[in-house]
Amino acid sequence: MKIENRKKSQVEEQKDRDDKKNDSLMRKNKKNLKDLIAPAGIDASHTNHIEIVSNKSRYARSAIVSTIPRMCTFPEFLRSMYTFGDINVSVYIKPVSESTSQAELNREINQLESERIVALDRGDINRERILAQKRAETEELRDSIASGFNKLFESSIICTLFTYNLDELDKQTELLASEMAKTTIGIKPAWAMQEDAFKSNLPFLDNRMKISHTFDRSSMATVFPFFNSEVGHENGIPLGFNRQTGLPILFDNFSPSLTNYNMVVFGKSGAGKGVTIKTLTSRSSVLMGIESLALDAEGEYGVVAEALGGVNVVISPNSKTIINLFDIEPETIKDEITGKEKTALNVENKVEDVTQALLTMARGSTRSTEVNELTKQIIAESVAEEYAAHGINNNVSSLYSSKSKKYDNDFLGNEKKPMPTIGSWYRRLLKKAKENDNQDYRFHYSYLVKVMRQYVRELDGQMAYFDGQSTFELLEGVPFINLDISQLEERFARPLAQQILLSWIWEKYVKKNSEDKTKATKKRVLVDEAWMLLPYPEAVDFLNTMARRARKRNVSLAVISQKFQDFYEKAEVQAVLTSSDTKLFLAQDKSEIEYIKEVFKLSEGEAYFLTTCGRGEGLLKVGEDTAIIAIKPTKKEFEFVETNLNKLRKED
Repeated sequence: MKIENRKKSQVEEQKDRDDKKNDSLMRKNKKNLKDLIAPAGIDASHTNHIEIVSNKSRYARSAIVSTIPRMCTFPEFLRSMYTFGDINVSVYIKPVSESTSQAELNREINQLESERIVALDRGDINRERILAQKRAETEELRDSIASGFNKLFESSIICTLFTYNLDELDKQTELLASEMAKTTIGIKPAWAMQEDAFKSNLPFLDNRMKISHTFDRSSMATVFPFFNSEVGHENGIPLGFNRQTGLPILFDNFSPSLTNYNMVVFGKSGAGKGVTIKTLTSRSSVLMGIESLALDAEGEYGVVAEALGGVNVVISPNSKTIINLFDIEPETIKDEITGKEKTALNVENKVEDVTQALLTMARGSTRSTEVNELTKQIIAESVAEEYAAHGINNNVSSLYSSKSKKYDNDFLGNEKKPMPTIGSWYRRLLKKAKENDNQDYRFHYSYLVKVMRQYVRELDGQMAYFDGQSTFELLEGVPFINLDISQLEERFARPLAQQILLSWIWEKYVKKNSEDKTKATKKRVLVDEAWMLLPYPEAVDFLNTMARRARKRNVSLAVISQKFQDFYEKAEVQAVLTSSDTKLFLAQDKSEIEYIKEVFKLSEGEAYFLTTCGRGEGLLKVGEDTAIIAIKPTKKEFEFVETNLNKLRKED
């Protein structure tokens, strides 16, 4: 019996040994946190930086806050560091016990008093006064701690900069030091201690740097990074994700919290402007019922129109589609006194719009200086006479044929008169030129007769695609209308088409919307590659006017362009920027970033991010709020928003 018990005990002991061995083996192979997050390798042999070896090597330099100001203010104390760019910051806070605080402060008071007496004996009044003030402040701090109203803390502040090359690392280090010096904060790289400083700045709660500063309770509170990086509205479309918080950003272009509904999008080629706008437009249409119209300079938005069940209109020298510059529409306006809506017609404004477009035509691609105020006067008079000859005045009924049966202000079903055209205007111009006997006007008539021939269809003008009665009407309720002008010549024909179509869009699409927001449809007008308009002053003037007046009609003007510098240097186009409450900056070229930084008061970190961020990433500014956004279309959306041909081939 004893032998059996002994054998049983030996078996159990052997089993325990086997279990411990297996447990030890499992623990040995178990991955820890360091194994999961560590890169391929870290070279810490350098005295002033660390090289992180992975698919693309990065360089890191850790630094410590060596000096701090006498007074700390929130939120400016460490704001420049937190928002600098690709940087990690750790703040270690260790409370100091009350007994230690009292002993240290009493020692400090005695030392200050001794130094004050010495200074007084030497007759150094200024130093004596300073020491007396410090002694009084120290006594006040000691008494507040003794009363339980305050407390002392020891704090170490460590930061680590990351770049992809050493030259940039040196530049960013100097930039950070100079930026922090503005608030009298001293930054020193951890010379020959880079490995310890780098480890101290990892999420392991292991401070290997023993350099610390003493804070009281109120000054310690200033180190916390309470910054609002959230942008969004209660209702809206999921535009993208906040890269700092991981939360989705809901964006409503027509939120009542916005002062206007316009937006500008800037980004270098390949930054993702097209993908962003297509994502915004498609989600807005499906989720919020917003109707959009795109002035497509590159032929990118036809697939969006097709996907959303919209209309794609191609305007080219060979197309049969005609858009008449002279088209004029009545508009519904609200009476300022009664508050009631009424239908009105403003021929004077239309004459000015047509005159501006004809002036751009007259200047031509060379932007001739021969065009001046006398030229404009001749054009404006001829345009006004054209409308008068067709019997069109500020009376809405003048738009309709006398044979039509009209019922008060209801013109539904009535036959509209033919509109003036560039051809009829040119014939009038020829007639007036022959009748002219004023020497001052002779040259300008002669110039206009010569240069405007190319826009007249009956004279086989090479740019006559805007001459004639309109063959296309903008339909109400269409989710997406695309006006494709990509087949026109880029240097002049396309900018001219942009200006003419903007005027036509205003008449046919914007003015038809009610001023009463409860009745108006939410509409968006997209102007792609807006930089093409900038060399032409009349086009810029109309774009500015549209930006200012769009909100009244519940319309959002979205301007998309590559180079912000063009908008920055041209004062005439500033209204587009100031009238846009939403600004999205995607990846920027380094030559552009200084202009954006200056105008929109970006921090060094925000500016640096815009030169290093990936495709579809950027800085979204909505009113006073700013967030770092990442825009990622779904797989289904990718089929019609992607513009990179190489990626499309790869998907196929």
